[in-house]
Amino acid sequence: MPSELPSWAQDPTLQTLAMFVGSFVGAYLVEVLIRRTLVALAKRTRTELDDAIIAALRTPVFMSVLMIGLYMTSLRVGLPETARFTVRATLETLAVIFWSGAAFRIGHLLLEVVSSRSHEGSIIQRRTMPIFDMTVKVAVVTTALYFTFLAWNIDLTAWLASAGVLGIAVGFAAKDTLANLFAGIFIVADGPYKVGDYVVLDGELRGEVSHIGVRSTRVLTRDDVEITIPNAVIANAKIVNESGGPYVKQRVAVNVEAAYGSDVDRVREVLLSVVPGVENICATPHPQVRFREFAGSGLRHELLVWIDQPALRGLILDQLHVRVYKAFADAGIEIPYSKHDVYIKEHARPAG
Repeated sequence: MPSELPSWAQDPTLQTLAMFVGSFVGAYLVEVLIRRTLVALAKRTRTELDDAIIAALRTPVFMSVLMIGLYMTSLRVGLPETARFTVRATLETLAVIFWSGAAFRIGHLLLEVVSSRSHEGSIIQRRTMPIFDMTVKVAVVTTALYFTFLAWNIDLTAWLASAGVLGIAVGFAAKDTLANLFAGIFIVADGPYKVGDYVVLDGELRGEVSHIGVRSTRVLTRDDVEITIPNAVIANAKIVNESGGPYVKQRVAVNVEAAYGSDVDRVREVLLSVVPGVENICATPHPQVRFREFAGSGLRHELLVWIDQPALRGLILDQLHVRVYKAFADAGIEIPYSKHDVYIKEHARPAG
């Protein structure tokens, strides 16, 4: 039979203090165990996903062990029923918060990995990832609230009934915000554009998409001005994605008229001669010239070239316009302008 404990070890205050300190010691030992086993094993693998998952779990595991020890210590103290309930509910709420944070990080990491390995036709892709990321966050928050209510013994029936009435009121009050939210989900799902694309909205606003959110989209114009557009507006707008299509290349046209009587073969030759030397014009497809129509003032021709970067369209058009004007002047080809002859007919005055 083991000898009885010393009198000082039987002191309830010292035993409670020992349990309190033991909570921290136990949590620390669990942390050391994880660091020397799981972390060490994860470092030997080629992927970094397991390292990130273990890093996300270390804090909630440490805090869970600590809070279990603290709760056992509170039972040893002999608190009143109300105080004991408050301590338990508070510790459970803190545990829910820590584990929810870990669930956020792990869910985002898993979606990142799946989307990076996706292929055409996969449900989870780079452009659809924000939808699933938001879904995971909503699910985690909903679950966290559910367990928090359970920890505090809150009846969810009355809350759900109140939430239904409140939801109707909020729906009417925040209809524009909800419209932007759902429009953002559809934009991400349909993928009419992505970050980095050059788009034109309703034939007016042109710029590079810098951010796509669930509420709005930000477009950086050529004036280096970032414009935030509600997704509900974009959902009802005509979108021209200059970076879309099977290729990034974009065709640029220079329209010019030659006076009637000009040699059309010479016009074609002069237009093609201005292309060499202009940077950022693709070698293939080759530049082309089209005789479009017999216009009111002259013969309308169109010089077509292809560029790789839509952002350089304005700069390239500027260079081509200057070169075409100078080349026509050197070749003696007249660029007509609109002319109108006005005849004034004088009426004879009646004899009087």
